[in-house]
Amino acid sequence: MEEEDEENMEQDPNHNHWPELPNLPAASSGYGTCTKRCDSGPGKALLGLTGNSTSKFLMNVITLEDYRTTYWPKLDSAIEQLLTQSPGDYIPISYEQIYSCVYKCVCQQHSEQMYSDLIHKITSHLESVSQELQASSPADYIEKFNLALAQYMGALHSIVPLFIYMNKFYIETKLNRDLKDDLIQLFTDHVAEKHIYSLMPLLLEAQSTPFQVTPSTMASIVKGLYTLRSEWVQLAPTLFSKFIPNILPPAVEAELQDYAAQDQKLQQELAQNGFTRGDQSRKRAGDELTYNGSSSCAGTQSYR
Repeated sequence: MEEEDEENMEQDPNHNHWPELPNLPAASSGYGTCTKRCDSGPGKALLGLTGNSTSKFLMNVITLEDYRTTYWPKLDSAIEQLLTQSPGDYIPISYEQIYSCVYKCVCQQHSEQMYSDLIHKITSHLESVSQELQASSPADYIEKFNLALAQYMGALHSIVPLFIYMNKFYIETKLNRDLKDDLIQLFTDHVAEKHIYSLMPLLLEAQSTPFQVTPSTMASIVKGLYTLRSEWVQLAPTLFSKFIPNILPPAVEAELQDYAAQDQKLQQELAQNGFTRGDQSRKRAGDELTYNGSSSCAGTQSYR
């Protein structure tokens, strides 16, 4: 039955596109819905079941013990690899096998337990991440937070699609929520919220010292924090406004002098750190070249 089930799963060798949910009838309860639908109509077609084979499938029950000893360990191992991989790395796991495993557990009414296990697994991981950040030195703090955020968000791109059936037939139906939103909230609660008041002063200090932190890292963190909780803008509106549009109100004429003073201060800081405006004599030479070129063109045009 397992081979027959997997043969009916849509394959994607590149793992870039996941099969769409089948157009199954609405569930009569929040979970355990697939078992009822397997008995007729689209459920049969999806599993390749007809006649007596339906009864055979329903007798092949996955008990809670089966789930705990066989199915969840496979899911746990895959989740661990996805959570700990570096951004851009390839993890040698069978996405089709994990996807099929989730599907079968949903059909056998283990959605609630699977969701609980998933939340507990990821919460434990994020608590470890938070402890590692807590032990980081101020010099490494920003970079490590950025890595933790990027690593987690990257993992969600794989974890959420793997649990798409649980999301559709349990989380959305029974809990009226969305799996991706729940998992993002976990990072907010267990990592970002615990470190925001240590992270923000370091970001502001880095902002006042040009190139102490790379612009890409600064942009990644600020945009990430805004995604996690937009209210954090109030902690440093000017910082957020550099990377998020329309954060500050439109400028008024009375503030132009302040902006000019800030620009002058930035130029002075750049000069103090060894950044100059370039060789002015070279710039003038370039201007002269452009002018002569334009004159030559004009002269040629007149000659014609």
